[in-house]
Order: sequence, then structure tokens, then C-alpha cells
Amino acid sequence: MRQLVMICLLVFSCLSVRSQEWITFGGEEGANKNQKHIVLISGDEEYRSEESMPMLAKILAKRHGYKCTVLFAIDPETGNINPEVNNNIPGLDLLENADLMIINTRWRRLPDDQMKYIDQYLRSGKPVLGLRTSNHGFNNKEGNYIHYSSEYKKENPEHPWYRGFGGLLFGDHYVRHHGKHKHESTRGVFPETAVNHAILKGIDDGEIWGPTDVYGCRVAHLPITPLVMGQVLERKGTFNINDRFFGMRSTDLPLAGPKNNPMLPVAWLKAYQHPDNGKEGIAFHTSMGSSTDLENQGLRRLVVNTVYFLLDRRIPKKGTNVAYVGEYYTTAYGFLGKEFWDNRKLKPSHLY
Repeated sequence: MRQLVMICLLVFSCLSVRSQEWITFGGEEGANKNQKHIVLISGDEEYRSEESMPMLAKILAKRHGYKCTVLFAIDPETGNINPEVNNNIPGLDLLENADLMIINTRWRRLPDDQMKYIDQYLRSGKPVLGLRTSNHGFNNKEGNYIHYSSEYKKENPEHPWYRGFGGLLFGDHYVRHHGKHKHESTRGVFPETAVNHAILKGIDDGEIWGPTDVYGCRVAHLPITPLVMGQVLERKGTFNINDRFFGMRSTDLPLAGPKNNPMLPVAWLKAYQHPDNGKEGIAFHTSMGSSTDLENQGLRRLVVNTVYFLLDRRIPKKGTNVAYVGEYYTTAYGFLGKEFWDNRKLKPSHLY
């Protein structure tokens, strides 16, 4: 009997420690048994997904009734959140029972025993919502999932895994900074073909703005449904490294010249299908999505409206409620280095 008690305590202890590697909002005891579960995967060194993903999860859980679990890049030696550790995101097995995956990773090199859950999810054909660097979310160099790398078959656009995860899901991956990085921000403009799309409900044309620049992409080859085009803006103020917007503002004017002629898409829908007998699914991608971008109400509404759309839920006429739940503090995007994260000692539990 004593041995059984010890085993139970050990199992409980392991589960408790493991659950501290991610955070969950919603899904309390007594919740609707049909409640949808969203898994949000952070893990990028530059655009502060460890800030934005908990904020979105709180909104989706509190305002819209979803169960939301946020995963992080975790240093296995300390248990701290550390985006510079690119080979460990605990909790990906939770995708087995997820209804939607929201992902904002950058060049992760995850082991096969973690990658397999992402692969299984894609085979199911369930929806995917990708932010900013998710179009180059993996950089696998070994193992069974090298084809997820953003460099995979880069010379063969006809290959189903061309450009890896980003190519399969979103049609392409990051090509270049089209707008000048940290100097030319982005305003979202609706193409005529999308002005009546349900995902844009409650968002004004031109309302979306963010201090990240427009990403370059191979427009002519993208089998997509464009929803928002990225107008490159010229900063009229002074560059300020200490400002989280680097001196850029939503009131900046469009940049003259070829960068806006034509404008490139910054948000779109695309059908996808895992080449290995996977079911057909649908993916949404926006190349915006830094934590500071998501201070913009229009962009937050674009994301939450898309969650409704991907989960077959009617979007309200005036769009979804995207008011913050609690405070939302953001940091200017940029690379902070492993030492910064080692010193910060940020745990997932600190982000509730």
C-alpha cells in the first residue's frame, strides 16, 4: 500500500512539474463539454510571442469562451522561458485534442518526439492560424522532419514541401524585408476582392497598423485569398531606439515609389493538405504579429475574427470583442540574447 502511495505521489509530482511549463486559460471544471480547445505556440527570438500569445489567450478564453493553452520555448535546465533555446517546446502533445493551432515560432529545431505532434495535427486537416515568423517557423537539420525547414526544396516551387512548413501551410516563407526594418511600418489596406469578407467585420479599411515592416513574398505564385494588403509607410519622425515603435506612428504617410506599386499581401487564407494522405484543411497567415503590432485593435480583431471563421462560428456584425483582459505590456521587437533571458528568470506561471 505504501509503495502504491509513493508511486501515485511521484506521478502527481511529475505531472505538476510538467504542467508548469505552459499556462491554460478557461476550461474550468463544469465548463461546456463541447468547449473548443486552442493551443497557442510561442517560440521566436525577435517579435515577443511570449508577450502576445498569453494576451490573445486571455481574450479568447475570457471574452469568447475557449479553452486556451499557451506553450513556450523552455530552457530544460532552468525551466525558464528562453526563446534563444530553439529545440524545446514542451506540451505539444496537447495538440492531439486541440481544435485550432495558433503558431508564432521562428526557425525552431525541435526533436522528433515533439515535431510528431505538429505533423499529426496537420495530417488531421484541422485549421492553423500563423503569425509573423511562422512562415519560417522551423529549421530542422536532422531527424524525420527536415522537410519542415524553411529552406527545404527552395529551388523547386512545385514540390509539396517547397519551403517547408511555411510553404505547405501558407504558400511561401519569409523572403526578405520589403519595408525597411524598424524604419517603415505597415498599414493594412483591404483589396476590393475582400472588402465584404466576414473576417474583416468591425475593422475599418486602414485601421490596421503595426511597427513591423511588410514581408516580401512571391505574390504571383501564391495560391491564396488575400484579405489585407500591406501599405509601406515612411517614418516622418526621428528614429528612436528607446521607443517600442522606433519613432514610427500610424499617422505616417505612404512611401512613394515602387514598394507600394503593387502592395504585397500581409494577411490571407490558403487551403492546405499534408502530402502523406492528410485531410484537407485551411490556414490563415498574417506576416504582422509582433507583440507591439497587436496593441492595434484592428489587428487583434483580425486575429480573433479569424479564430471564429476557422472554427465555423458566426462573426458578429461589428466584429469580435478584443478588449484586453488585464494589463498588456509590450517590448520593442529585437534580439535580446540568451543572457538576457537567463537573468530575467521568466516562468510561464508569471504570465497568468
